[in-house]
Amino acid sequence: MEFLYNVFVALHFVGWAIVLGGYLASLRSPGLYKGVFHGALTALVAGVVMVGIGEASVWGDDGPSMAKIGVKLTVALVVAVLAFVAKRQGDRASDGAVVPGVKHAIGGLTLVNVLVAVFWN
Repeated sequence: MEFLYNVFVALHFVGWAIVLGGYLASLRSPGLYKGVFHGALTALVAGVVMVGIGEASVWGDDGPSMAKIGVKLTVALVVAVLAFVAKRQGDRASDGAVVPGVKHAIGGLTLVNVLVAVFWN
């Protein structure tokens, strides 16, 4: 079961890397890469599965606090919704433009989620 858990950890990391990388790569353009939405969904689903597998068999009594998991889940949901909104805005605009506030909120919240994962014990 630990191997399966590690597979989802890797998918979770790849999902957030796609979101952050897509945001950084599109800083100089008016749009946002469509892969950002798919990366956010990948990270969100992989994170939920990780918590399920971890609680069931991997963590035991040494798992992370559920407050941390709740914060990360909330931020991940907001990022996924904002990425969906940005994808829709880009599809509707002729030049693929996205409202800068939405775009930068995605990048900022992704960074917040990474920092929560690293520094919250």
